[in-house]
Amino acid sequence: MTLFDVYPLYDITPVKAFGAKVFDVKGREFLDFYGGHGVISIGHSHPDYVAAISNQAAKLGFYSNSIKNPLQEELAAKLGQLSGYEDYTLFLCNSGAEANENALKLASFHTGKSKVIAFSKSFHGRTSAAVAATDNKSIVAPINNHEVVFLPLNDANAFVSEISKGDAACVIIEGIQGVGGLDEADTSFFQLISAECKKHNVVLILDEIQSGYGRSGKFFAHQYHDIQPDIISVAKGMGNGFPIGGILISPDFKASHGLLGTTFGGNHLACAAALSVLDVIQKENLIHEVNAKNDYFVKKASAFPEVKKVKGRGLMLGLEFDFEIADLRKTMIYDQGIFTGNASQKNLLRILPPLSITFEEIDLFFDGLKQALAKVASAQNTSV
Repeated sequence: MTLFDVYPLYDITPVKAFGAKVFDVKGREFLDFYGGHGVISIGHSHPDYVAAISNQAAKLGFYSNSIKNPLQEELAAKLGQLSGYEDYTLFLCNSGAEANENALKLASFHTGKSKVIAFSKSFHGRTSAAVAATDNKSIVAPINNHEVVFLPLNDANAFVSEISKGDAACVIIEGIQGVGGLDEADTSFFQLISAECKKHNVVLILDEIQSGYGRSGKFFAHQYHDIQPDIISVAKGMGNGFPIGGILISPDFKASHGLLGTTFGGNHLACAAALSVLDVIQKENLIHEVNAKNDYFVKKASAFPEVKKVKGRGLMLGLEFDFEIADLRKTMIYDQGIFTGNASQKNLLRILPPLSITFEEIDLFFDGLKQALAKVASAQNTSV
């Protein structure tokens, strides 16, 4: 048997990693400014994280949700405390797509409706309803036939017109768009969405799968806008690489047995990993430091005339150029040993390092970027 070939791969085989450093099978060292799509929050192989998983695996890795699991209750309490949502409840699952799938399903149960309002360039996952709410027709199959309306970000008139029809179950929006290119609704638009959802009894789902867990400089990116959504979806940084996701659910929603469910979600090993992440975030004051690192990164970027704009917040960033970045990204990884990401916006280099990235490593990133830009420019001049 061979693998189903759906991933375009770089010719690199990582075998170990520590902090923001990744080492491949040939012994080469790389600097990780992408975190595997923003998954690595507290750094690769953090000793507290490794110890927590190892200790739990030695005791009990898994049992189903048919028995009591105090680790789930501990995780819910800790997450509520650090996020500011102590009166919400938590449903645990395995991934971001699954989190959004359950959020959309719960919204439909709650309202008795099925229509979803989403936004241009959104990405919410690849499962049935989540992918239907994703603005990328190439990954939406005929079976993903859900009623979804896509609206432009920050278009107040279009939003009010659509939600006033009274047939929407929910609105789903990212705190900051990831794959779409680091675009973000402004505060007035977020507050309009929140007010109109309350007015029309529509569930507001905030997708914080990539922008959550401190990456924006607050625990959740929507907390910059003084709103409180009905459901918040989380994953990625939640487990620092261990598969886990979840939804934070407003007290307005009433649970009943069988309403939602999962076999693996919230298992003992996953909870141990997630609790360790929260402990490290708190102990090392990582969220507070994100803003200082953002200021330093943006200041360094301003010295590059090739960088036309820095998008995003905190350590969820994008460098915008006036050319497509595919060759630059390849040069960064193969010549400079630096992982970065791309987006649907072809001229945007996406930056998602661990929250524990150091100022010295930011300096190394820009040293590498300078050399990579010079090589790409030289190659372009040679080809003319």
